[in-house]
Formats: sequence, C-alpha cells, structure tokens
Amino acid sequence: MLGVAARRRTDAQIIGVTGSVGKTGTKEALAAALARGTSHNVHRSVKSYNNHTGVPLSLARMPADSAFGVLEMGMNHPGELAALTQLVRPHVALVTTIASAHRQFFESEVEIAEAKAEIFQGLVTGGTAIIPRDSEHYDLLNDRAQHHAAHVVSFGSHAQADVRLIDELSIHNGTLVTAQLRHCELHFTLNQPGAHWVSNALGVLAAVEAVGGDIGAAGLARAELEGLAGRGARHIVQLEGGKALIIDESYNANPASMAATLKVLGDESVTRRVAILGEMRELGASSDELHTNLAPHILDNHVDVVVLVGEAMKPLAKALEGKVELSHVATVAAANEIAQKLIAPRTAMLIKGSNALGLAKIVAALTNGPT
Repeated sequence: MLGVAARRRTDAQIIGVTGSVGKTGTKEALAAALARGTSHNVHRSVKSYNNHTGVPLSLARMPADSAFGVLEMGMNHPGELAALTQLVRPHVALVTTIASAHRQFFESEVEIAEAKAEIFQGLVTGGTAIIPRDSEHYDLLNDRAQHHAAHVVSFGSHAQADVRLIDELSIHNGTLVTAQLRHCELHFTLNQPGAHWVSNALGVLAAVEAVGGDIGAAGLARAELEGLAGRGARHIVQLEGGKALIIDESYNANPASMAATLKVLGDESVTRRVAILGEMRELGASSDELHTNLAPHILDNHVDVVVLVGEAMKPLAKALEGKVELSHVATVAAANEIAQKLIAPRTAMLIKGSNALGLAKIVAALTNGPT
C-alpha cells in the first residue's frame, strides 16, 4: 500500500487528530502553526480526507522530506480508528471534543469516547496523547491513553489542565487569549470568536509543544488563520443601507457544534439574529430528543428568526412554536428563498446543517460565491 510505504520512508513528526467536533479546523490550525515556525515542509490532510480512503491517500501524498505531518482521522463505527491509527502511527494523538455525532451507530456518548480513544493504539514508542481536560469523558480518555502513551497532556480551562486557559477577552471578530503551557505562558489572538475555537487552540498549542515546534510562531499563526469555508468562515455582505454578516457553518452539524455556533451568533452586536439550521443526521434513535434540545440554545442566544430545514427538524419546530419567528421547510431551495428576504443591514445570519443537505448553496447565493 502506498500509504504504508510513504509512512515508512519519512522521518516527519506525525500528529493524528480526531474528535467529534473541530477535527478539520484543528488540523488546519495545527499545520499553519507548525509551518509558521519552520522553513521545512509541513504536510496535512486536504479537506476532510479522514476515512479509510482519505487517510491512506493523505499519507501517500506526504513528501519524504516533510518535517511534520498532520493527519485527520474520523470514524462512524467502532474499530475504524483502530485501523486508521495503525497506518498513521502518530507521534502525537490529539482528541478535540467528544459529542453525540454519529449516534446512529453508537448506543451512547460513552461508546463514542471509547471509539475516539482508539487513536492512542497506534502511537509510536514514546508518543504523546493530548486530551480535553474539560470533557466529561476525560477519565475514560486518560485511562485509555495511559495504556499506549509515554506522555499524556491535557488542555482546557480546568484548573488541573497541563495546557490551561488563564484568561480570554472577546474582541471584534476574535478573542485575546492567555494560556499557561507546560514550559511557558503565551498571549495570542484568535481570528475567530467562540469558546470552541479557544479550546481547540489550546489543543493545537499542546501538540506544537509536544513535537518541539515554535510556540511563539504558533501564536502568530493563530492570529492569521481565517475561518474555513463551511466551518466558521465569515462573510460581510454590503447592502443598501449597511452591511450584513453571514456565518458559514454549512459543512456539518451535531448537537455540540450547533450549541457552540448559536452562542457565537448570540454574541454578535447586531439588530437582528437569524439562524438557518439544517437537520443533524446520523443521530439514530436519539434524533428527536437531540433536535428538541437545541431549543434552549436558540432562545438563550436571542435568535430573532429561525428557519429549519429537513424532516428531522420537526420536533425542534414544535418546541419553538410560538416562542420565536419560525419557518420550517423541506428543501434548501425553499430555505434560500426565505434567506434572500431576511438578509438585511445589521443582520447576522448563521447557516448550519449536515453537509449532505447542501446549505452551502445558500451561502453562495447570499455572497455570490461558488456553489
């Protein structure tokens, strides 16, 4: 296999990234952070090439003289990560967030945490596991990591985190962060707002420190990194009478990421907040409950208008009835027609849903971007 051969021929420090939420954004941030501090080649997975096809392809494409390789690994079944991590054989294995994604294939979130912990099984001798200290599944992740890693490093706002958030301050379209690392304290700027980006940034810094990267350069890279298309990209639309903000989260959706991005929408200083939310897929028997549970996040974040897309959104529509200006439609085309009427000056519009729905078409229509 070309992927196996490519992994054998390189002396690069390899970092594997997994999690229910934030894999791709963390992978991109980590690659940018490492590249900012070296003149050598930094290889990374493209897009979301994180499955049994994408991971070998990403390995096969890695130049032999790479200094670092950052490989994203995903799964929706038990045992999937166990196989992928044996191909990647990372020096560092980073878990971002555990959440109820792909619940169709798991009985509980604990089972998801078990499946994510499989990434530690492929660690090379002397390898490092990096885990979220704030997670309710920390003890499980720590236990599994201890069986395979020479070093276990935690990150988060928890007082006992090894890489710990000291302070954060929201600024225009971003966050000023102070973090205590294992060997230094770092002040840096994030070019995206939201607590989930802060958490992911701490994980990135822990990984950079673990492979001996340039921490100062990593901090500078975080200030330069823009949001990714479908994963937090922010578009300013110039309209007659003023500007509107489009927050593009159209690539994926699960309960945790929905809650996080609704909080970002709620923090925007605008006249009106609009959320166009597509159904969350692969939630199995828990789908109705998990969709309904989004209602408090919508109401608590003062969303003025909600457009729900897809059959699975029916329970949420029922929970919100009479509490907010609401539309529930079956198709993206119908949602787009409504979005065109809702876009207005001093409006912030969040567009988020499972990628298979194609909500990116609404983003493109509003921003005149590619479909």
